[in-house]
Amino acid sequence: MTDYEEIRYDVDDPVATITLNRPDVLNAWTDRMAAEVRHAVAAAESDRRVVGIVLTGAGRGFCAGADLRRLSAIGSGDRSFVRPSSELTSEPGDAAFGDDLHLGTYTYLMSVPKPVIAAINGPVAGMAVPIVLACDLRFMAEDAVLTTSFSQRGLIAEWGISWLLPRLTGTAVALDLLFSSRKISGTEAAALRVVNAALPREQVLAHAQQYVRDLAATTSPTSLAIMKRQVYQQVHPGLLAAEREAYQLMLESFGRPDFREGVDSYLERRPPSFERVSGQAPAGKP
Repeated sequence: MTDYEEIRYDVDDPVATITLNRPDVLNAWTDRMAAEVRHAVAAAESDRRVVGIVLTGAGRGFCAGADLRRLSAIGSGDRSFVRPSSELTSEPGDAAFGDDLHLGTYTYLMSVPKPVIAAINGPVAGMAVPIVLACDLRFMAEDAVLTTSFSQRGLIAEWGISWLLPRLTGTAVALDLLFSSRKISGTEAAALRVVNAALPREQVLAHAQQYVRDLAATTSPTSLAIMKRQVYQQVHPGLLAAEREAYQLMLESFGRPDFREGVDSYLERRPPSFERVSGQAPAGKP
């Protein structure tokens, strides 16, 4: 078994549970965490005991998004927070699902031929939102908070969320959540169809795990794999292009004053002061 530093990985037949494990910083996302999650997903995918995979967070949060220390360093051109993880090289997902799904940085979760369920036990923000949207199902604590937060950091709709979110909620709701970065509870997230259900906090993880156990007891894993591929292949065209465009736009946003102001204002706990625009906003490189 691999010794992970920033996640926990447990298998209790038929459930594999991946727990983001940096509770002191609300499980803020790092490159190391990304590599460990990817490696653990690949392990669960190849484990015949595992029927479904549950992704959750340790402590009181699910994931606060990107580690703000890392974001601040990136804005200053410092890459010291990027930690190599070559020993965790892995290729989760089934290439038969197609490149649009299989090659995504985080949307590869949609090409894993086993159900992937997000058990959102606490706050989920920033880049963690498109990650949970790439899961097949989402169960969220009623009192947990979700915010896209990108507009408040001078960023853009990252990691395929501009493709994922409107397909769940419609464009008007998606743009509201992206424009305003307003915080919504698990209860409102369920009403808006961002998540499948809102539950008391103490029930979220157990509910997700029991969902997998019920699938294992009553359904064909082969059928689940084929149906997942059918659904995503028939709805997905354009996902990889959307994610890759978002990645390019994200890199460009790191060089703008708005990004520095967005991060600094958060770290300094004050309202941001962004410049107004006249005419068209930067469109990015084709």
